[in-house]
Parts: sequence; structure tokens; C-alpha cells
Amino acid sequence: MRTTPRGLFALLALTPLLAGCFVQGDAGSAAGEGSGKRLRIALAVPPVQALSPYSNDATVLSKLAVAEGLTALDKNGAAAPALAKSWKQQNATTWTFELRKATFQDGTDVTAEAVVNALDHADRAKPKPRVLSDVSLTTEAVDADTVRIRTKSADPVLPLRLASPALGVLSEKAYAKDGTANPIGTGTGPFEITKLTGKSKATLDRFDRYWGGKAEAPGIDVTWFADGTARANALRSGDVDIAEWIPTAQAGLLEKDTRHEVPSVRSDSLVLNTRSGLFADKSLRAAARSAVDGSALVDSAFGGYADPADGLFGPAVPWAAERRVDVTGRTAAATTAEVKSKTKSKTLRLATYTNRTELPESATVLQQQLEKAGFTVKQDVREYTQMEADLLAGKYDALVFSRVTLLDTGDAVAYLASDYTSKGVYNIAGLKDAEVDRAIAAAAAEDDTEERQRKIMKAEAEILRTDAVVPLVYEKALQGIATNVEGVLLDPRERSLVDVDTHVK
Repeated sequence: MRTTPRGLFALLALTPLLAGCFVQGDAGSAAGEGSGKRLRIALAVPPVQALSPYSNDATVLSKLAVAEGLTALDKNGAAAPALAKSWKQQNATTWTFELRKATFQDGTDVTAEAVVNALDHADRAKPKPRVLSDVSLTTEAVDADTVRIRTKSADPVLPLRLASPALGVLSEKAYAKDGTANPIGTGTGPFEITKLTGKSKATLDRFDRYWGGKAEAPGIDVTWFADGTARANALRSGDVDIAEWIPTAQAGLLEKDTRHEVPSVRSDSLVLNTRSGLFADKSLRAAARSAVDGSALVDSAFGGYADPADGLFGPAVPWAAERRVDVTGRTAAATTAEVKSKTKSKTLRLATYTNRTELPESATVLQQQLEKAGFTVKQDVREYTQMEADLLAGKYDALVFSRVTLLDTGDAVAYLASDYTSKGVYNIAGLKDAEVDRAIAAAAAEDDTEERQRKIMKAEAEILRTDAVVPLVYEKALQGIATNVEGVLLDPRERSLVDVDTHVK
């Protein structure tokens, strides 16, 4: 397979206001002629690890157009050229990528050796990026502009995988001996991070040697507001130009032409800890699943900006509904009396986080539903970065969780592998189930698109059978954008926000 950017860049030229394509423009762009005003952006989730690409911070690097991978995703979720201008598959486990001429923000050239160095560091990172949960890469430089990548087993979606924000290519000086990676001044995108102030602010300046042309905005000033109301207020008061993730309760308070609804691949679920505590008991997990009604959240917590969920993948994944498989073999739910007897004086530790205003509201509704089923519930609500380590360590019984299911690769298998396989690096549920592992492995090995989708939905049914996760709602994202801002990317995968064309008029 070989791709070319020609059609992609033609598409970019047709989307001047709210672009739906999520790759950068080419060198022929007319960018660089904006108003000269810096963009002011309010983001929701403060950095966890100083913007390390190996953490959830990686999406910040892609949203702000700081770092790029070999590939990107186009508006249809297909792999598109980025630092690689083309690629081809040599056999089931071997691919070659031809690099474009590009420069790192520290002035060094993007070479095959630099790409090998970056991907090798990602493959050795501890913990591994989620996108590499189910694959190991062997990378080599064929010549100065050609990279060969091999996988141990067939990986038919490798070009999609390489579009992950976690696999952004940084210059050699970014990588320390302790395995960390520092993106400040080491990316390839049109904007360069020049200053990071803890978990509150970041300053970015335009990188004028960007291969895709000079950005129209001279820079970006980022402020993190974990509180959604604060983000909405900042947009209303004119303190920021773009505010992501507007809480649904705030939507009606914004001017109509500043709020933009985006079809989202974000699904909200109740994740149950299967490895320890109350929900190691399958019948108690089944009781929780029977008690929880996500439809009650649609109007109460989400103000109508959501749909009830009947699986892990919602309407923004158009093939999911028609291929959904009936769930069979579930454990019978414990009765209310049995729940009270099995839990006795034990308290169900229900966690969620404040970065999305709707989640604490949802947790309160779910607490009431679970208590009717016989559980004694105590909530723990904090900012996400304060609780991620505890979530991964299994210190809670349940989590009200909002997850972008196609964030890491645009391919659903990577999400399933990272979150639900026995060795998944983001397996908050602690699920270890042989049938689930086999179903996900079967989907991963399938190269026919339609058959892969069918196997993904079979894997979804196996996961739901375990009651490790209870689907609640499919979200509709709201982005706040001032009326004098053009070129903002409305991305259902929440990986892109600005590019070379984004600017204040």
C-alpha cells in the first residue's frame, strides 16, 4: 500500500473555519498571514508527567501541534502522511516508510536514525505507551530517508498505530538516560513549547521552519483549568479564545455561535475492579450491572448531550451498531439480600474525577442506584492526575470513567488491548480473562477490514460478559470557540485542536 498527500491537502484548503481533517497543511499553504495575535487556549486536564509523550499528556502535544508521528489520521480515521510522506508493506510483518524533509525545533534534521531512536525509546518506555500494549516494534534505518519497521506478528494497522500521539518523533536531545522524554523544543510541529509552568500554564511560539508552512498564529498561551465552569467562564469573559470540553450545564450560558457540538468517540462507563475488593466476586459485578441505568444520566448529568450506551462503541463509530453481538454467558446477579450479606460492613469505593463536570454528577446518580441494590457506597472525587496511579494500582472498587475509545490509534483493537487484556497497560479493571484475550488477539491479527470489525464486536461481547465494565452513555463533545477565531479542528477523537491555519482574525 502506498499513500500520497495530494488529495488530503486539497481537502485542507476547503476547510477554513472549523476543519474536519486532522493533519497539518503542506508547504504550499498560504499560512503565516494572520492577525499577529497569539491564541489563548483553556485545556481541561493538567499535565501528569511534564508533557511526556508516554503519558496521557501525549494528546496535548498533538492538540497543540507540537509533535508529529510518521503518520496522522485523516477525517475518516484513515492513516495519512505526516513525517513519512509514503509507505508500503513488504510482507505481513515488515513495512518501509519514506521520510519527508523536515527539521526538529532544535535545528537538527529529521533522519531515519532520529526516527529509529524515537521509536526505540517508546518501545522501551516504562510503562509502555498504551498503543504498544499488544505489539513490539523493531526499527532500523535503511538509508538516511527510509525506515524499516518489523513486528513480531502481523500488524495490519501499523500505519494507524504510528499516528498515535504517544509515538510522536522528538529529536535526540529529548531522550534522557532514565527513559524519560522532554518535548520542550524538540518536536517537529508548527508550534514549539518554550516554557512549561508546572501544571498550570505553557507558552508556545511559532516554529518558522515547519515543513508544512509557517503558522498564521505567532504563538499559543495555554492555561489548564480542571474545573469546567472555569473554562466556560474564561471563554465568556474573553480571557481565552478556545475552551475545550465545555460542561453541558454551561452550554446554554454561552453565545450560540461560540459553542460547537462535535460527534465524539468518547464513551462513559462504570469500570469495576475485578482483581481485588468487592468486585472480585462475579455475582456482585453482575448485581452492579443490573442496578446501573445509564439512560438516567442523559438528561440529569449531560443535559441531553449524550445517548444511552449499549456497548463500548457509540454512533461516532458507524459500523459498531450493525455488527454488535449479543452478550451471552453472564454470571447471575446477586439479589439485594445477597449483596448485603456478601458485602456486610464493607464499603464500595466509587471514584471519579473533576476534569469533566458531568462525571461527579453521574457518580451521585450511580451511587443512589447501587445503594438501592444493597451496596454501601462512598465516593472519592478528585482531579484526574491525583488519582491515576491509584486507579492503575486497583485501589478503588469502581470508577466512573470517560474514555476516548479511538484515541490511541484510530483502531479499536488498541483500545481493547490496553484496557482489557491481561497484560494491558491501562487495564484499570484488572481484567484477566482467557476468552477476552483470545478474542482481542483474533481481531488484532485480522487484516480484512469488515472481518476485523466483526471480530472487534465479538471481543466487545466477551468483555461485557465479564461485567468488568458497564457502559453508561455515549458523549457529545462541546467545544467553545470565540467568534473571531478561524481554523479550529473539531476532532471526534480529541487528538487535534489547532494547526497552521488556526488564528485570531
